[in-house]
Amino acid sequence: MSDNDILEMDSVSETEELERDADLGMIEEEVVYPQEFLPTYETIEEGASVAKAEEAEFNNKPDSLFFNDGVRRIDFVLVYEDEDKKEFEKRHTFLRRKRRREYFEASLMKMGMELEATRSVIDEKLMFVKIHMPWDVLCTYAEVLHIKLPIEPNDLSSRPSPWRFFSCITKHFYPSEDLITKETEFFTAPFEKNRLEYFYVKDRDQFFTQSMRSRMAYYILSRAPYEIRGKIKKFGITKLLDGGVYKAAYPLHDSRFNVRSKEEGCPSERLLLYEEWAHPKSFYKMQPLDLIRKYYGEKIGIYFAWLGFYTAMLAFAAIVGLGCFIYGFKTQDTSTWSKEVCHPEIGGAIVMCPQCDKDCTYWRLNSTCETSKKLCIFDNFGTLVFAVFMSIWVTLFLEFWKRYQAELEYEWDTVEFLEQEEQPRPEYEAKCIHERINPITRVKEKVPFTACGRCIRVSLGMGTVLFWLLLILASVVAIIVYRLAVFFSFSKKLRAQDLKELEPFKEYVTPQMATSVTASIISFVVIMILNILYERVAIWITDFELPRTKTEYENSLTLKMFLFQFVNYYSSCFYIAFAKGKVVGYPGQPVYLLGKYRNEECDPGGCLIELTTQLTVIMGGKAIWNNIQEVLMPWVKNLIFRYCTRVGSEKVIPRWEQDYQLQPIGKLGLFYEYLEMVIQFGFVTLFVASFPLAPVLALVNNLFEIRVDAWKITTQFRRIVPEKAQDIGAWQPILQGVAILAVATNAMIIAFTSDMIPRLVYYWSFSVYPYGDYSENTMEGYINSTLSIFNIEDFSNTSKPEKTPYWFNNITTCRYRDFRYPPGHPKEYEYSIYYWHVIAAKLAFIIVVEHIVYLTKFILSYIIPDVPDAVKEQIKREKYLTQVILHETNLKLVTKHLKPVTDKFLDSTNMNLSKEGLDLDF
Repeated sequence: MSDNDILEMDSVSETEELERDADLGMIEEEVVYPQEFLPTYETIEEGASVAKAEEAEFNNKPDSLFFNDGVRRIDFVLVYEDEDKKEFEKRHTFLRRKRRREYFEASLMKMGMELEATRSVIDEKLMFVKIHMPWDVLCTYAEVLHIKLPIEPNDLSSRPSPWRFFSCITKHFYPSEDLITKETEFFTAPFEKNRLEYFYVKDRDQFFTQSMRSRMAYYILSRAPYEIRGKIKKFGITKLLDGGVYKAAYPLHDSRFNVRSKEEGCPSERLLLYEEWAHPKSFYKMQPLDLIRKYYGEKIGIYFAWLGFYTAMLAFAAIVGLGCFIYGFKTQDTSTWSKEVCHPEIGGAIVMCPQCDKDCTYWRLNSTCETSKKLCIFDNFGTLVFAVFMSIWVTLFLEFWKRYQAELEYEWDTVEFLEQEEQPRPEYEAKCIHERINPITRVKEKVPFTACGRCIRVSLGMGTVLFWLLLILASVVAIIVYRLAVFFSFSKKLRAQDLKELEPFKEYVTPQMATSVTASIISFVVIMILNILYERVAIWITDFELPRTKTEYENSLTLKMFLFQFVNYYSSCFYIAFAKGKVVGYPGQPVYLLGKYRNEECDPGGCLIELTTQLTVIMGGKAIWNNIQEVLMPWVKNLIFRYCTRVGSEKVIPRWEQDYQLQPIGKLGLFYEYLEMVIQFGFVTLFVASFPLAPVLALVNNLFEIRVDAWKITTQFRRIVPEKAQDIGAWQPILQGVAILAVATNAMIIAFTSDMIPRLVYYWSFSVYPYGDYSENTMEGYINSTLSIFNIEDFSNTSKPEKTPYWFNNITTCRYRDFRYPPGHPKEYEYSIYYWHVIAAKLAFIIVVEHIVYLTKFILSYIIPDVPDAVKEQIKREKYLTQVILHETNLKLVTKHLKPVTDKFLDSTNMNLSKEGLDLDF
């Protein structure tokens, strides 16, 4: 390929191309394509006629997966709208599309693929191009993609399951073995065409699975050229789909999801997956991961394996969290400090200072009685134990997942799925115009940009991401301002009105609660809107950076999206947990945000109940929204499509047209499925100290999520193009980072957000001599001790309340939540000794808990190996046997080539010896 040639997938503007179409021919020069990427590619000579796909009528076999001859299997399907059926005045608009499509299909046929076109039985404008890959093409691309194929049956005996003694019970929780049989295990090796006779080929039609065939077909489709203009070569099915040349491209499902195929020899794996996996009646069964991997590929398989493992581990956390919740619920009525809040002679006698300027008025502490009782459910010693437990649980989850993942890597032949085996993306290949010396091979290679150009691209990408993160933080500040502004209004109205119309919920409708709920809802709406906008920005940035492989592309996009989602989803929770109510001053000298809005205070019981409310709204709203997007939308779209086409039954249309009526999978594939679960994982771990029921809600959601995702991809979506994957990619280090951060956040929530540390300090130090009046440690008097006194004469003109309640008579002081000296003290309104004791205890608690938990996590990570010993032995054994087999293969090849030479040499030696013998005799 010359230096001036440019391979590209981007289209030029429609107007420019239409202007040049009249003057330029279809092909301007010979295509010189990188042979290492397309070994079977042959150039279409300039001026040569372009071959077209043969047309065939539908043979009235709706379940057929073959061409009309019944021999050639359909590996992929392309769908386009026939330009000749367009209206005459619009036909010129589609002329360019038709030329591109015809050249693309001719290129496919030149590359060895066989095509057959069939007109739609529903809409005569639609054409379906069926693609078949002959045996020789399959062998060629199996070698290019390093696909591992069987060489001989596995003779290693698997270790018996520890649950085998309970098989009479456990068998009911596994898919039926009569329907989904266990496949024979083989030793495998990367396919080599010239060693075909040494691979385990019983049947050529079954040697390459349908997922392998689809994967190879898509690899070719992504790299086949569709247009040449001067020095510019354009290629790839992706751009043809985006440009409207084709309406769809997909591999076929092997049957309907609820009816067995009548095609002879068809295994109807889609039906098996629906009945044993996606059907609601199978919700209690284990997932058939091997069949999922066989049908959809390793990438889909590893996702469902991870989701199933995560859900199973959540069961343990849910049990402990539910126990913690029950403990809090049972002890809420025995809490001494909660009783004091609700007591009419204690909480009812305490007059609290207004929480905003002028519009707010005085209020009695016992008006928050119900809130304080609910707070006891979540703010107790059981929460501390549960937070420590979750820190250990998350470590065990990640370590055991690594072990399980290693087992899957061995079973699914992805152990050696290395970077050099993964082919570059077509978009990357298209931009390779600069030369460099490969630092490893020391050979010249083409790259899309220089080192300086790469630095510029990455810097621009990072700057854009930073800008959007700042935009999210700006939205968080806007929500805070809303909370401050609305709190004033709620305080004025709710304190003044009797709220008779809300009689059943009167005790729960406090200004703090009303503000928290409305702010949470608005925050959720803002999160959803920013998600939609940022998705496009993140994709654009990643496309601009131009990663080499699809794995690198997905990892880069994953990191950007998660950073955004992390700030978007968690920022409001971090604000409530660590910022709200921390810098408020005192009634006579409050702190203002932006010089205008007075910082909002926490409830006398703390901000923990508000954090719990925020988590509940976001987790619940997110689950409902995702289910609407994932289930309802595809189902409604399919329903509308079927109604518009007015198809009475699927039996009257062929298999490829039935699949066309389904929804296409999104470009990001499983990205949003992973993102949804990882965000949930963050809620379960980062803020679990404030909401012990989070693992329970997550467990229930995930039990539905597995079956919903299974139902969705099995019944509502076209078959996904299979992809290879070794692990869950960039999500693994993200999970590890969240796990590390979770230890710090939970320790700080207990220390700074909950009231646990102040209560402990009071119980052990300030309830007894020299600070307290009690003879032994007690929680009595805690509320009175932790509420500071303020003289109402010290109010400034800007903050003094304009109205006072009817019961406010002869009262000179009010109380506020802080640890300050009372009026008249030499250090009036300064922090008291209690405050400094509490701060010291909080810091000591964080340091001790973090060090203990981190040390425990490190020890567990060290003693639990990432790969089980049994898997290590099997991997070594397989490598050894593979090397022996390949070595014997090489010996046989050498012997085969040397035998004629050896025989000839021996014949000549014998002749010479015979002549010498005759001479001696003579």
